[in-house]
Amino acid sequence: PILASAHESSCIRLWNIQGNLMKELLPFSEHPSGPLTALCTDIFTKILLAGSKKGYIIHWNMASFLEDSQNRKNEIKEELCWRAHATKVVDLFIEEEKNVVVTASIDGSVRIWHATTGYYFGYFGQARKFELSDTSRCVLPSDVNNFPALIKEESKHTEKKKVKYPLMLDRDK
Repeated sequence: PILASAHESSCIRLWNIQGNLMKELLPFSEHPSGPLTALCTDIFTKILLAGSKKGYIIHWNMASFLEDSQNRKNEIKEELCWRAHATKVVDLFIEEEKNVVVTASIDGSVRIWHATTGYYFGYFGQARKFELSDTSRCVLPSDVNNFPALIKEESKHTEKKKVKYPLMLDRDK
């Protein structure tokens, strides 16, 4: 078993059942997600979803990490980030059979998204039926103008390197 905690610093910490920290995750996406407000996983804990105060949903793949968490090569990969709401996400869950993510916000809206692409299907209470089979067309809700961003493996935070030789004035030059 694994426990996950979401934090105001946008960090997710994964803990083992003994209470030892296993991993810390930070979003890699270009848009700052803000403090995290909701977490969920699929039934097999291969997908981790986080919702944020700024309305973003971040999708991580944890499958290889959970197979062997001691192996440094088995990383948790951030795969997708999208703006789901203009305000804070208060709850979310993944419905695996239909491959959708359902999100709720403090603005009172409950929306449905494609789980692997972040494409918008609609909101609860709309007049038309949900068309879950059409995943080729990317539409957005009226209050969101950012399209989903696929996260490439290379786009990781650059670590701050210590400067070995600071800039110094050389009067001879």
